[in-house]
Amino acid sequence: MTADPRLKLGMVGGGEGAFIGAVHRMAARIDDKWTLVAGAFSSDAARSRTFGQSLGLADDRCYGDWKAMAKAEAARPDGIDAVAIVTPNNLHHAPARAFLDAGIAVICDKPLTTNLVDALDLQDAVKRTGQPFVLTHNYSGYAMVRQARAMVADGALGNIRVVQAEYAQDWLARDLSGNKQADWRGDPERAGPGGALGDIASHAYHLSTFVTGLRADAIGAETSRFVPRRKLDDDVQIRLRWANGARGQLWASQVAVGAANGLRLRVYGDAASLEWAQEDPDLLRFTKLGEPPQILRRGGPHLSTAAAAATRIPAGHPEGYLEGFAQIYADAAELVRAHKEKRTADANTASLPGISDGVDGMRFIEAAVRSAASDGQWVSLNGGAH
Repeated sequence: MTADPRLKLGMVGGGEGAFIGAVHRMAARIDDKWTLVAGAFSSDAARSRTFGQSLGLADDRCYGDWKAMAKAEAARPDGIDAVAIVTPNNLHHAPARAFLDAGIAVICDKPLTTNLVDALDLQDAVKRTGQPFVLTHNYSGYAMVRQARAMVADGALGNIRVVQAEYAQDWLARDLSGNKQADWRGDPERAGPGGALGDIASHAYHLSTFVTGLRADAIGAETSRFVPRRKLDDDVQIRLRWANGARGQLWASQVAVGAANGLRLRVYGDAASLEWAQEDPDLLRFTKLGEPPQILRRGGPHLSTAAAAATRIPAGHPEGYLEGFAQIYADAAELVRAHKEKRTADANTASLPGISDGVDGMRFIEAAVRSAASDGQWVSLNGGAH
């Protein structure tokens, strides 16, 4: 029998009723580079084993807890090549640290942790162990987002002046107490210090940095809790001072009635601009100063090699959320395989969000919380007032 060429994936979290766990499993399967072989899917050992068995996993690889899983998989000759951590935010740090220490690569949901101290600890663990670490900011996997990044890097926009990002949803526009997904996202013990801030503003901020190659120098934030008795923010308004002198704003809301998944980025340079919207992800609007707008289409001519590599089907056949997520897993497979084979990974892996993006994201979240607490005072992302 021919050996299975796919890498072996384990999962922590993502059990029954967990939306993002199912997304990770689908994304990992799309390009057929991973096979799920092990998991600790729930804090309840019996439920974890039952769920793992429902996925067709062997009984001895359906673990009652992630500590046992890390120890057992590290000892197996056929142990997992990477673990996907798809738990609520408060259960990112400890499992990630355990698997890194066990010599196993980590693919972790965002935000990286619930505080900067833990994020820096994971950064130290990655450096110490040398293991690959991928953070699933999945929107960076979209073909036309990678096209935008390539165009900015090539100077197509000139000097960046303004970066505007927004992420609007309405699913928390009313009290959803009792809803599993809403409950943990609104619990400071599990979600961390930010509600919409950590859940979706972190995506909008990362998308901005991914496309422009810039980092914010300072931010001024206002957070709101519009729904009564809500413990964490459900709307965030943030001003940004980018390190190159550019300016911008970021708005993230989960109470914007009529908005579904409105992630949008606009980047303005002194020579041209770009605009991309997640709900129409195959299109990128590009406008040169003094010329009519151009609409670039995924799969179309004259796109970058990065966009072509993230394209699976011909233009006109829509690709979207799952395919973008799958690109993260495809690139992660190459990164992990190259590490195991002691070779340089291909160029596409250079754009993978990793541990430094996770630390940067936690700096952003904590700075926004400090700014909001001081009535929008400018706060440096390196700490303190600006």
